[in-house]
Amino acid sequence: MSRIVGIDLGTTNSLVAFVDEKTGLPRVVPDREGHTLLPSIVAFTPDGVLVGDAARRQLVRHPERTVYSVKRLMGRGYEDVNDELCYFPYKVLPCEGIVKIDLGDRAVTPPEVSAIILRALRERAEAYLGEPVEKAVVTVPAYFNDSQRQATKDAGRIAGLDVVRIVNEPTAASLAYGLHRLKEGVIAVYDLGGGTFDISLLRVEAGVFEVLATNGNTRLGGDDFDRAIVLWLLDDIRDRHGAYLGRDAEAMQELRLAAEAAKIRLSSDERTTLTIPFEAFTYHQEITRADVEGLIARLVEGTLGPCRMALADAGLAPADVDEVVLVGGSTRVPLVRRRVQEVFGRPAHSQLSADEVVALGAAVQAHILAGGITDMLLLDVTPLSLGIETLGGIVSVLIPRNTTIPTSAREMFTTSVDGQVVVDMHVVQGERELARDCRSLARFELRGIDPMPAGMPKIEVVFLIDANGILQVAAKELRTGKAASIEVKPTYGLSEADVERMVEDSFAYAEADVEARLLIEARNEADTVMTHVERALRQSGELAPADEREAIRQALEELRQARSGTDRDLIHERTTALNRATEHLAEVMMDAALKDALGSKRAAEILASRGES
Repeated sequence: MSRIVGIDLGTTNSLVAFVDEKTGLPRVVPDREGHTLLPSIVAFTPDGVLVGDAARRQLVRHPERTVYSVKRLMGRGYEDVNDELCYFPYKVLPCEGIVKIDLGDRAVTPPEVSAIILRALRERAEAYLGEPVEKAVVTVPAYFNDSQRQATKDAGRIAGLDVVRIVNEPTAASLAYGLHRLKEGVIAVYDLGGGTFDISLLRVEAGVFEVLATNGNTRLGGDDFDRAIVLWLLDDIRDRHGAYLGRDAEAMQELRLAAEAAKIRLSSDERTTLTIPFEAFTYHQEITRADVEGLIARLVEGTLGPCRMALADAGLAPADVDEVVLVGGSTRVPLVRRRVQEVFGRPAHSQLSADEVVALGAAVQAHILAGGITDMLLLDVTPLSLGIETLGGIVSVLIPRNTTIPTSAREMFTTSVDGQVVVDMHVVQGERELARDCRSLARFELRGIDPMPAGMPKIEVVFLIDANGILQVAAKELRTGKAASIEVKPTYGLSEADVERMVEDSFAYAEADVEARLLIEARNEADTVMTHVERALRQSGELAPADEREAIRQALEELRQARSGTDRDLIHERTTALNRATEHLAEVMMDAALKDALGSKRAAEILASRGES
């Protein structure tokens, strides 16, 4: 049986998982340090490309070349994302079709950035499993449209992965819960991640997971919570310090990271204090859970309308839902949990990790496809209606939203002009009545029709949507037998040539990319050690003898020289040497700190005994 892994390609973090054949249960693959989450951040440095935690450390230093939340840009055009560009310190170019990210010396597409993340996950899985990984199930938000799904498949190809199935994230989560709980009934999966929101309703019966309805918003998530807090902090800093930091890219990243950290702490604490050092001043502010809830209440409310719409589409009342499952890191926010409970009239479950459950479910689906599980079946739905533009710009829907996939539909059309020999077919996706208000997916022509009076030709249009939600369209004039078909390549997708070039580049530069990454990581470690040593010498250097201080300075200079070169092993060697040279200084600094702490404690006790506190 060929192994297939499951991948959660997330806005904030990404994970890879597999099903352990010994236990039959899914497991998330950790890195060498035991971490399961890979931050979905890619930094393009002069020395090479970094991904994950190493890239996160570049956010403040090089914000314009460090890409995060790229999932919000996948499969979208510039007009789609124009009002979200304030979220990003990097520059998004107004290109025709798919957007590109300007790195100064070059531009990259969102699928290319996502491919770097996918490649890192693939390498992590290969190192852990000890075998090549070539196939994957990748999850996407349930409300991703055709363009966004195709962009995700393109990213997989660029990363050297055969994406055998695209699965909706809430559906994947339900598979993970179903495997653990084996519960039958109706499940509501509320999935609020870093950049997207989904709600899916499923009926589970005899191992069959049938999606009844789905809804959501691909432009709403934890990023928006952070943004609301940042805007509040900007106003407070201006009021208290007279400084507006909104145009300072580095300061904005400091604020964004501080806002995210505060949001996380306030999920368990009632209040927290922010301390953010800026060049001109240090900002201190206490922020409470109530403060944050006031800032994000409107955003949380924005997730409840889609919940009610999904219930209506499925023909269900809240009382018909047997279980509510929370997915995504943003569901840890107490206000979110309270409001979800109010809508469905029951507390939500979160026994499995909200961060890991989607990847675990993807691994279950991967194991099903590989033949490892035979008593479970997934029946997913298409999230948006698909149709053809007809006379007057009206949309004729062939596949309504929430139709179970895979599926097909056919409908008869004709011409509107006498003697018409060419018919322009315009495929659209969306819920509006007019084509101009829907998403254009593709255009193709049916040529060679015999000239006939208007209304005489019989044109059969067939839509076939596969299990990934990817659409194929065929048209045939039945009188003449003339036919045309297209696998829909969305307006904002990459061309086949682009994908092939990116795949070739990924192989051609694979070894160089790994070497560049390892060199950057070695330099980063050296920078961290040198910074700490320099600070220790400034603050407590007198605690060490003069000859020891000289030895430390000598080791520091040798590491600085090695760091400027490209010999990674030498950098590691000099870093280790500097660490050894400072061992005694670190010990005496620790002793001094303990003596100060104990001395202060005794002094406080003496003063307290005298009543002088």
